[in-house]
Amino acid sequence: MNVLEHIAPLKLDRTRQSAPQVFEALREAIVSVQLEPGTVLQRTELADHFGLSQTPIRDALQRLGEENLVDIFAQHATVVSRIDVAAALEAHFLRRAIELEALRTVCALPGDLHSALMTRLRSHLSSQQRALQPLDVSLLAQADQAFHREMYEAADVASLWSLVRKQSGHVDRLRHLNLPAKGKAEAIVKDHGAILEALERRDPAAAEAALRQHLAGTLSFVQDIQARYPDWIS
Repeated sequence: MNVLEHIAPLKLDRTRQSAPQVFEALREAIVSVQLEPGTVLQRTELADHFGLSQTPIRDALQRLGEENLVDIFAQHATVVSRIDVAAALEAHFLRRAIELEALRTVCALPGDLHSALMTRLRSHLSSQQRALQPLDVSLLAQADQAFHREMYEAADVASLWSLVRKQSGHVDRLRHLNLPAKGKAEAIVKDHGAILEALERRDPAAAEAALRQHLAGTLSFVQDIQARYPDWIS
């Protein structure tokens, strides 16, 4: 594999430090399964690719190591890690606990705030529907995340969204591997529709049931994913 072909060139935002931007670019390449487990990430190559010194590259790789998305072998190599199912299960537990509580908060929002949120959620759902034909995995993933992030913000726990995203790298990798499976993308959009309908009715029990079904989707297919991608999962 030509590693650099799978890492988008980075247009640096000069108002931000470079290391976080490199981290975001590399993380996206890993999480979107553009980079396979075992792929070697060379500091010198990455520095040339991004037009930076090796220092921000090193810092970005260290952050990826903290999320267990790469394995760092001192004085030897940094390689993309295999998917850790145990870590994915922990992240799923965290996300489910937070979002179930967020749904109840959303159902109790005052009328004007609730109405505005429903409008935004419908917009994200429309984006997901447009991503189905033809399937645009990147657009669907972005609209999926935007849909959920809205609920964190509406529940006034936006900082917890950052925490969940930091912990969700392995879950997201599993999801990206499974998205091309027949009917999977359509099921995601259907689940979001069910969540939205329940929220519009201010029915927390129905919203909770729909969310549980939605979040359980990918992890219920772990064995199937592992059978299709045995070299990806530990």
